[in-house]
Amino acid sequence: MSTNSDYHSMWANLGLDLAKHDALLGALGQLYQQTFLAQRDRPAGMAYFDFVMSEVHGLRIKELVDARAAGRKVVGSFCVYVPEELILALDGVSVGLCAGAEFGFDAAEQYLPRTTCALIKSFFGFALEKVCPYLAACDLVVGEATCDGKKKAYETFAGLVGRFHAMDMPQHHSPEGRALLKAEFLKLAGELEEVTGRRLEPARLRAAIATVNARRAALARLARLRAADPAPISGLDALLVNQVAFYDDPVRFTKAVTDMCDELERRVASGEGVAPKGAPRILLSGCPMAVPNWKVPALVEQAGAVIVGEESCVGERGARNLVDATGETVEELIDRLVDRYFQIDCAIYTPNPERLDHVRVMRHDLRADGIIHYALQFCTPYQMEAIGVERQLEAEAVPVLRIETDYGAEDAGQLRTRIEAFIERLRG
Repeated sequence: MSTNSDYHSMWANLGLDLAKHDALLGALGQLYQQTFLAQRDRPAGMAYFDFVMSEVHGLRIKELVDARAAGRKVVGSFCVYVPEELILALDGVSVGLCAGAEFGFDAAEQYLPRTTCALIKSFFGFALEKVCPYLAACDLVVGEATCDGKKKAYETFAGLVGRFHAMDMPQHHSPEGRALLKAEFLKLAGELEEVTGRRLEPARLRAAIATVNARRAALARLARLRAADPAPISGLDALLVNQVAFYDDPVRFTKAVTDMCDELERRVASGEGVAPKGAPRILLSGCPMAVPNWKVPALVEQAGAVIVGEESCVGERGARNLVDATGETVEELIDRLVDRYFQIDCAIYTPNPERLDHVRVMRHDLRADGIIHYALQFCTPYQMEAIGVERQLEAEAVPVLRIETDYGAEDAGQLRTRIEAFIERLRG
């Protein structure tokens, strides 16, 4: 992670606490070295993503600052339910916000109950300690109510940031739920028009849909290639690619993923992989993992298994399904957006049989030997669903390991022991 002194004036102008920010980048740089650069037989295409991460608070932030100077608006969010297509159609820049590290939790707990999930405490901590340049560069933050914790936390968080827009979310896959999602998309479109000073036009919205569809298609291609045995890319590296999708320029990112997929296809054809043929194959299911939440995947792959897919918002759930770009009016195109986003099988929905069906399909397509269900402590929706997922899949003779953890390293030893025992079970 860059601590280049050339960026310090930029970070200072954004209002960051430079001492704390340098300390954060130093720790993250060391963690990245140990987690990613220590891997063997990585695809050459990962060099692009290593560079992106080395400049994730540097060059990318400069691009955001330059975009604002040119009159564009930066819109930050935490969730795949925020439609990037609307932001791009109004010449905005969409970025994910910092929410994946145990930083500033003491400060966050002055505003939140101690039993709040780590993701919520993380984005509060980053804001209160003034170490997230993405948040500092935003003209608008969009928060979606995908759980009661977020919904209530946003009431306070809105006062810690500049302009904030809250999105209500449906809880049922029903006509009423779809109508609510459409109403929220229309409200967001109006807010974005006001912030950007532009009008949403069909041609620009179609172009934005094409841009985001191309990125999703590239990520879907990457996901399909992971079905090969031996796996051509580690789960850690594939997760990183999906994480970078939330930060990087979408057109540049899509090209980088496409180029790497070309390389991975050559690897598959030659039988080259990152783990021995026949290594235990794991599907990771559950909560999203934002940068730098790499603890569980690292433990899994250090134990000799390979992660071949993520049934997660930072993974398959965020990238699957394209938007139908047919439509002559803005409302028709927003209907197409709603059609796509309403298929996301987030744990907010009840009942939610689609998600379990999706896990089954992914396990079959990726030839996974077992499932690790990952949930953050105090994330009630995914913790509750985990029990049903485990029971139903185990009844179908699919091995499942249920993990509940947070961002800290204190439980790493215990997790390692449980993960190693699970992998031995898969070896039979």
